[in-house]
Amino acid sequence: MKETYIILAAVFVPVLGSFLLPLIGRFSTRIRNVASFLFVLTSFLCSLALVSSAMAGKAVVFSRQLPLGFNLSFTADGLAVFMACVSSSISAIIILYSFGYISHYENQNEYYFMVVLFLGAMMGLVFSSNLIPLYIFWEITAITSWRLIGFFREKTHVFRADKAFLVTVFGALAMLIGFISIYQQAGSFELSVIKEAFRTNPLPGMVVLLILIGILSKSATLPFHTWLPDAGVAPSPVTALLHAAVLVKIGVYVFARLFVATFALPELWHTVIPVIAGASALVSAAAALIETDIKRIIAYSTVSQIGFIFFGLAVGNEIGVIGAMLYILTHGLAKAGLFLSAGIIEQNTKTKDITKLGGLMGTMPVTAISFLFCAFSVMGVPPLGGFFSKYLVFSGA
Repeated sequence: MKETYIILAAVFVPVLGSFLLPLIGRFSTRIRNVASFLFVLTSFLCSLALVSSAMAGKAVVFSRQLPLGFNLSFTADGLAVFMACVSSSISAIIILYSFGYISHYENQNEYYFMVVLFLGAMMGLVFSSNLIPLYIFWEITAITSWRLIGFFREKTHVFRADKAFLVTVFGALAMLIGFISIYQQAGSFELSVIKEAFRTNPLPGMVVLLILIGILSKSATLPFHTWLPDAGVAPSPVTALLHAAVLVKIGVYVFARLFVATFALPELWHTVIPVIAGASALVSAAAALIETDIKRIIAYSTVSQIGFIFFGLAVGNEIGVIGAMLYILTHGLAKAGLFLSAGIIEQNTKTKDITKLGGLMGTMPVTAISFLFCAFSVMGVPPLGGFFSKYLVFSGA
């Protein structure tokens, strides 16, 4: 019983606490900042408290019947606890970084409200074991990311925020149709019931396609990738949150939850998805080569790395899946570091154009060295973490 309350705290402390932040901010910005960090830190500590149960192979379950026949169901198993720890820990770092970065901008109350709500929605999605709350939390992340991408309110920024919102929401609509199709065959939205229903029957190809449209659009994978580099107009802590820690990993997580942990991916898709992932990794890496905007370069790198994660999951064997999970952690840490370093560079040099940024090792050595280590990890240079995750993905393939 105690552990079920821990799950609820991990989800609803940031979700409900976020609504208090604008009110607190009207009286004290310092208290608001500290409160936002404490809400996210609480979520992280609750996730850590569930690690021992997950390591023991015990799934902690919370379920309550809601009106209209829906269930609010949360399950803390190894996959969910791992993803919750990664997301909440990196989000806490980003909140700390935001204290200085956001301090001289307008709309700070909305910023902290949206960031903390975003993290709470991610925690709700990660622990959801029913497709309806999973979809609701999925859409909350779309709304919050839309506001965060358009944080500066300039016309081009709002346009790009709208683009990200439309791509991900229409993808989510296709995914919802897929969920309804699953319900029609399994008679339930509960993942445990669905798993039993499809234990011997393969999932129809059209249902797989509909769900994949939602997953690929949220994860900015080819051909839905173009919104992510455009999202670089957001503040650097937002881009770190979207590109590294939470948003693009939502699709990866749901893919693992549905097509690895719940039901088997039909054989054809074990070929199709690696091809899509490989093409996405190659095209986005090539696009990065011709960019001069430092944040767009890092964003295209994110699209490429997400392709590697999908590749590891889609091959379907244990080594590939373990490599993909480790990849989520190592990429999240390294890519957050790259974006946060880029934010320091942008605020100090007043430019994102790499053709005007030579010689930073001499003038900003700490930032430059931090950036290098993060880049080496993303590249897979041993003995950094990115090497081991890439090695396992390739071994699995």
